Amino acid sequence: MSAVVLLVCAAALGQPAPGASSEPPPPAIPGVVVSQPLNIFYQPPPEQAGKKNPPAEQPPAEQPPAEQPATACAEYAADRPWYSVHAQATVVSQGNLPFISPYIGPNSLPPNGNFQSTNTDTLFLDVRLWQGADFVFNPEVSGGTGLGQTLGLAGFPNGEATRVGQLEPTPYIARAIFRQRFDLDGEWEKVEDAPNQIAGVQGKNRFTISIGKMSAEDVFDDNVYSHDPRTSFLSWALMYTGAWDYPANTRGYNYGIVLDYTNMFYAVRYGIFGEPSTANGPVIDHDFLKAHGQILEFEQDFILGDNPAHLREFGYLNTAHMGQYRQSLQETPVDPDITATRNYRNKYGFGLSYDLEFSPDLGFFARAGWNDGQTESWAFTEIDQTAALGFLLKGTAWGRKQDQVGLAGVINGLSDAHKDYLAAGGVGFIIGDGALKYGPEEILETFYDWDLHKGINVTFDFQGVNNPAYNEDRGPVAIFGVRLHLEY
Repeated sequence: MSAVVLLVCAAALGQPAPGASSEPPPPAIPGVVVSQPLNIFYQPPPEQAGKKNPPAEQPPAEQPPAEQPATACAEYAADRPWYSVHAQATVVSQGNLPFISPYIGPNSLPPNGNFQSTNTDTLFLDVRLWQGADFVFNPEVSGGTGLGQTLGLAGFPNGEATRVGQLEPTPYIARAIFRQRFDLDGEWEKVEDAPNQIAGVQGKNRFTISIGKMSAEDVFDDNVYSHDPRTSFLSWALMYTGAWDYPANTRGYNYGIVLDYTNMFYAVRYGIFGEPSTANGPVIDHDFLKAHGQILEFEQDFILGDNPAHLREFGYLNTAHMGQYRQSLQETPVDPDITATRNYRNKYGFGLSYDLEFSPDLGFFARAGWNDGQTESWAFTEIDQTAALGFLLKGTAWGRKQDQVGLAGVINGLSDAHKDYLAAGGVGFIIGDGALKYGPEEILETFYDWDLHKGINVTFDFQGVNNPAYNEDRGPVAIFGVRLHLEY
């Protein structure tokens, strides 16, 4: 009981948990030293960029004592709390203008003007269990719906709509994750307090195991300038690599295991997750041996000139109870029903995500992805090929350094089998006009994010969509939106 009282008192006073050492933690795996990457893409870290080796006759520059960085990290960690508490609330309201539509199918975006809103509220709780271990718990409430009941566009314009399964506000557990980090020999770095992250120190060379309920996108397919629809681009095809049919339930969450090895120069990650029992369904298939999604990602951190950049390349393999486009066309050439052909099958694909800091105020990003497109889109959206690029600019030039302006474009495509299925009158879980005159779905998004006050942001967003749902007979569509984001 006394130990519990001490923990509670420490939390109230914002002090480290009792027994926490003021010294930096020892390496969990002694003797493992990572000094430089073993690959041909190595670039020097930022502090070495543009510097040459000193002439042989000159002594090397004096280095600070080895214990100084460790001491600084120890002092930083000594007065950090052993928990983290944050919260967010996001409301996205969007409307589209009327557009040309000679016909409407079961999953078409309605051509008349319509207006819809979504709302999510999340509590981010994280507690340190022992050195290197923490537990993340995120209760969440969401409600509302996207335009057209979240149907009719492959690159759907509201990234928050992936979290909304019902019109009325509904509570659920978004994340419940146990993480164990093993710090390897080498340098240390500070970790700032943030959602699902406790302030302290960690090894620059480390191995982390995460297990529990999470989003696969929490770890994979990251990008500095476009990865969170609550603060950046809203389009599904810009916030993530659209051709990765990432395993998740209706709200975008899942159960899985992630193994992450990171050092100062690169990272290698592997994850395995469940798959929904039905396309875009709320329930994860209990037959995990037959229904699961796997991903392997390699991340390279490097310098171009003096500018930091990141390149993430991944491949994935999904196994789920999916239908097959060609088989459904063979069985029913007109108005085929892919659900009638469902069996446990594979889908595989590849993707990459790249970002480059041109300057402290201007960043560039690009994404590309491809999947085989033979089995039905299952968990995310109906995109078989995608290519995107964009820019993010801070408002320093006009005296609003916390504001941001974003501009990006993306082109999405389908496999031949997927095209033929839709042209014959088939429908997927998000698109299906009853007919198809194929054209790539092209999306342009721009936004201005106004930092009204610390923790309060208002964003004005515009998206133009050419060939919605890959159909040249319909559109183009103009979509206007406003986002209110609060965070603590």
